[in-house]
Amino acid sequence: MNTQIANWDDLRVFLAVARTGSLSAAARGLGVNHSTVFRRIAGFETELGVRLFERLSSGYALTPAGEETLRIVERIEADVATLDRTVTGQDLRLSGTVRITAIDMLAFWLLPDHLARFHATYPSIEIEMVVGNETLDLSRRETDIALRIGNAPPETLVGRRVGRLDFAVYGAPTYCVAHPGTELAGHDWIGLDGAHAPLAHRFEEFLPGVRPVFRSNSVACTVRLAKAGLGLAILPCAIAGQKPDLIRVADVPDTFGLDLWLLTHEDLRHTARIRAVLDFVAAALAGMIDNAGEDSTDL
Repeated sequence: MNTQIANWDDLRVFLAVARTGSLSAAARGLGVNHSTVFRRIAGFETELGVRLFERLSSGYALTPAGEETLRIVERIEADVATLDRTVTGQDLRLSGTVRITAIDMLAFWLLPDHLARFHATYPSIEIEMVVGNETLDLSRRETDIALRIGNAPPETLVGRRVGRLDFAVYGAPTYCVAHPGTELAGHDWIGLDGAHAPLAHRFEEFLPGVRPVFRSNSVACTVRLAKAGLGLAILPCAIAGQKPDLIRVADVPDTFGLDLWLLTHEDLRHTARIRAVLDFVAAALAGMIDNAGEDSTDL
């Protein structure tokens, strides 16, 4: 075995392939092309003098040597992340990049105007937005700040509950005019899939036995489908209530409400640029939810 230690980029590529089981998926996650991942893995195996993956028709599967390597590299990854957070946490400069992750409806409708004002106030801080339903890992610095809805966050994360998203039934005026007096269970419904399991489960409790005609993994897409007149949808009031082409048709039980959390890792909370984003966005979101007539939680 070569005694030359692999560089961190090789280890990152190895981790990505080990976790996804696919060169293409690893390349997408790393923001590089397929051939780069292939070349890195082949070079890493040559350097170690051992085969780390079995090349199967279904993808890349770890060999026993690969599984042992994964355990070691994950420990290295944790140590590197701890070092990164510790050093970054002492950074007092109001400059640099802050990465924020949020699901689409928050990224499209709640954040943009506030981030424009933030940039005017802090022009030396660059914001990088990651939009998606995946839960990125703050411990591994996949993101610096996460805007999440749902249950209380893990103890390793710190932040603020900046409000609560309430929901109601909405539909397009054209759809509502075409279906006057129809009981809720008799309407066409636009629902969410397993990517939003809590809301999908609450819908089933609210209207047992009713199957949505359309489903989506995106709240933003659900809003657009409702605006197109394809049926009724249960949507966040802070967003749908601002759309002139949607009508509030009915209320839903309080159980549909979801807390809105603005979070970071505890090691990063004293980093000046991250603290600036947290404070600014927390105040802006709380104010917006209040203005929309929603309940909010004191910071």
